[in-house]
Amino acid sequence: MNINLRQLRLLEATSRLERLTEAADEQAISQSAASQSIRELERALGYPLFNRVGRHLELSDSGRQILPRVREILALIDGLEAPHGDTVGGEFHVIASVTVGCYLLPHLMAEFCHRHPRVTPRISIGNSREVLEVLERGRAQLGIIEAPATHPDLEIRLWRKDRLSVFCAAGHPLAQQGRIEQKALETQRWIVREPGSGTRTVFDTAMQAAGATPNITLALPRQEAIKQSVLAGLGIGCLSALCIADEVASGQFVELDTPLGLTRHLSWVTAKGSRNGATASAFITLLEENREAGG
Repeated sequence: MNINLRQLRLLEATSRLERLTEAADEQAISQSAASQSIRELERALGYPLFNRVGRHLELSDSGRQILPRVREILALIDGLEAPHGDTVGGEFHVIASVTVGCYLLPHLMAEFCHRHPRVTPRISIGNSREVLEVLERGRAQLGIIEAPATHPDLEIRLWRKDRLSVFCAAGHPLAQQGRIEQKALETQRWIVREPGSGTRTVFDTAMQAAGATPNITLALPRQEAIKQSVLAGLGIGCLSALCIADEVASGQFVELDTPLGLTRHLSWVTAKGSRNGATASAFITLLEENREAGG
C-alpha cells in the first residue's frame, strides 16, 4: 500500500472543511492536484472516502471509520517537531455550549492565557449537538457540553455539576409561593431552550421522570431572549442558575422550588484516540482545577 503524508493531511483537511477547494488552499496545492491525490488514496485503500452532496464533500462510511486513526497518525507526526511535547502556545480553539460559553469559559480562558501568554485563544459557542459536530469534524481542539452524550469518535469526560433553576418574574403569581407544585407543571406556560441544547435535554428528561407534559409556549436559542420573555410576563423559565444569578440578586427574578431533578454534569470533549497536544492538556488541567459545583 502506497500512502503518503500529504494524502493523509488532505483527507483530514477535506473532511474538516467539506470542500476540496478550501482543503487544497490550506495545503497549498492546486485543486486538480488535490483531486488526483484523493483519487490515488482511494485506489490505494480500495474504497471511496467521500460522497458529494451539492458543493460539499461528506465522508463516506469508510472514510468516517478511518478518520480518527488518520488524525492520530498526523498528531504523532506533528509531535516529532516537539519531541518533549511541552510547548503550550499557538491558536487554541475551544467550542462550548451556550451556558458554559457565556458564563464560565471567558474567565477560564482569561486565566489560561495569563498562565500561557503564547496561546492565541479562539472561542465558539453553539448548543451541545453543534459542539459535538464541530469536534467530530476536527474544527476545534476541545469542547465543553451541558447535555449527557456519547459518541463513537469522541472522548467525553464529566467535569463539574451545574444546577438548573426554574424561575419567574417578581410580579408573577408564583413568586409569592416560591414553589411550583407537581400538579402545576403542566398548567404553567414554559419558556425554555430549543431542542438540541443541553439545558433543554435536562429539562425534558426531568419532566418525563415527573410524568408531566409541559405546556411550552416558547422555545428560544438565546438565554437573554428567555429572560426577557419571563420578565415580560409570558411565562416561567428554566435556565442554569449561573444565567440568572444577577437578576435573582437584584429582585427581578424569583427562583422556584420544584419536584424536578434539575442537576446536571458539564463535560469536556476531545477527539477519541488522538493524543492531546500540550496546549489542550494544559487547558484540561485548568478545568480539573475548577471542578467545584456551579450554582
